[in-house]
Amino acid sequence: MERKCRVSSSRKLVETGRIAFVLIDGLADVHIPALANLTPLEAANTSAMDAIAAAGLNGLLDPVEPGLACGSDTAHLSIFGYDPRLYYRGRGAFESMGAGIDMAPGDIAFKCNFATLDTITGMVIKRRADRHFEDVGPVLCAALDGVNLPSFPDLVVKAKYATEHRCGIVISGPGLSDEVSGTDPLKDNLPLQVSRPLKATAQAQHTAAVVNELSAVLQAVLQDHQVNKQRIAQGSSPANVVLLRGCGSRIAVPTFLERHGMRACMVAPTKIIAGLGMSLGIDRLDAPGTTGDYRTQFHAKAETLSEALTSSQYDFGFLHIKAVDDTGHDQQPVLKVQYLECVDVMIKQLIRRLHQAEAGGRGHYCVCVTGDHSTPVLFGDHSHEPVPFTVAHVRHVVEQLGGASCVMNTPLTHIPHPPSSDPSVTLHALGQAALRRKKMNPSFKMQSTGDAVNSFGEAAAASGFLGRFPGSAIMPLVQQFIGMNKQ
Repeated sequence: MERKCRVSSSRKLVETGRIAFVLIDGLADVHIPALANLTPLEAANTSAMDAIAAAGLNGLLDPVEPGLACGSDTAHLSIFGYDPRLYYRGRGAFESMGAGIDMAPGDIAFKCNFATLDTITGMVIKRRADRHFEDVGPVLCAALDGVNLPSFPDLVVKAKYATEHRCGIVISGPGLSDEVSGTDPLKDNLPLQVSRPLKATAQAQHTAAVVNELSAVLQAVLQDHQVNKQRIAQGSSPANVVLLRGCGSRIAVPTFLERHGMRACMVAPTKIIAGLGMSLGIDRLDAPGTTGDYRTQFHAKAETLSEALTSSQYDFGFLHIKAVDDTGHDQQPVLKVQYLECVDVMIKQLIRRLHQAEAGGRGHYCVCVTGDHSTPVLFGDHSHEPVPFTVAHVRHVVEQLGGASCVMNTPLTHIPHPPSSDPSVTLHALGQAALRRKKMNPSFKMQSTGDAVNSFGEAAAASGFLGRFPGSAIMPLVQQFIGMNKQ
């Protein structure tokens, strides 16, 4: 496949660059007193991300708009250049498509949680019955797939397991609307909700009745399922209810190629992100051993994305990391620091692979790192703080890391996961170690190719040349950075 070229002022044909876009879900945080008043990102040992910041341009990103604690779906739409105010139709379709359920026009879908319900009080005790659901989730989904709705025999229900405690559910048939609320109370120890029409239309009223009957039917199947009988006998929380949330239909939008002129691919095992990418015509790449949770194989993500970018098939390679967000939701500050360090090793592997290709005359590469929202560990949910953003040319990052010989010494092997519980690692110890590193190595060598920022963090990014900007500005910035806008 031929590469696109631009015409420079000297009239020479110059190849446009290609970009590896690394998005760390839930990246940003707030300062934690026990962590030497640093954020987890500032406390983590992230030499690769610091090198990118020192080599390139930096700023603070509001994924959608200032002050909005956005979801990953709306944030990704905005970052990809699609205004969620115009295009967003609920997250259910993204989750279901990413899980592998085909959707036709008129179908509606839900992003769902397996949860624990007190059947006597009607209270949702746990919105996530269990994060480690990989073995039983597919079994339960097989029982739910194709259930009959007695009052609506012309409708078809499809269910498929996604990741962790999540599944996708699609309803197909006539007269459906995505203008209905779900059954998820959004917090533990609140009543299971009743679906209601969000618009005063016959279709919405009909669909709300469908959703409420579906909720009851799914409960009946799960209540008597052998999996839940075994979980109760073992003292585990039963997954006896499916929380139906984010009702949506498949969006109809221009493809990523049509909108931006770049051939795009993504490594995104998290189903909602994969389904969103599919909706935009972004090619989904399968990386062996990668998951949308803590167990993912980070090295495989770097390898798969770099192989795709360096093959000349793509100009824009997107790599999504979910585990860091999970640490925020699970309120695990030590793990957040440690998983950020795992991600940094992965980024260093990615830099080595892209540098090898560039040194071999197989393209010019840039790398970008940012997040889709903040997930403060002390809060346990998405918040509205802006996230750091950095972008640089790989050749300049290599210089910051000590040159080609240093980068080529980066091992390309499996990246070990941090232990889930290690009492010897404390927030105080991590904070003090970070302060010692900053004192011993206060800055990278300044380069005229970037701004004055020399580390990747929330406070440092605020002084970058890019300032504070919304997600809608990212794609024009990327296009300019890789040379697409130069004539």
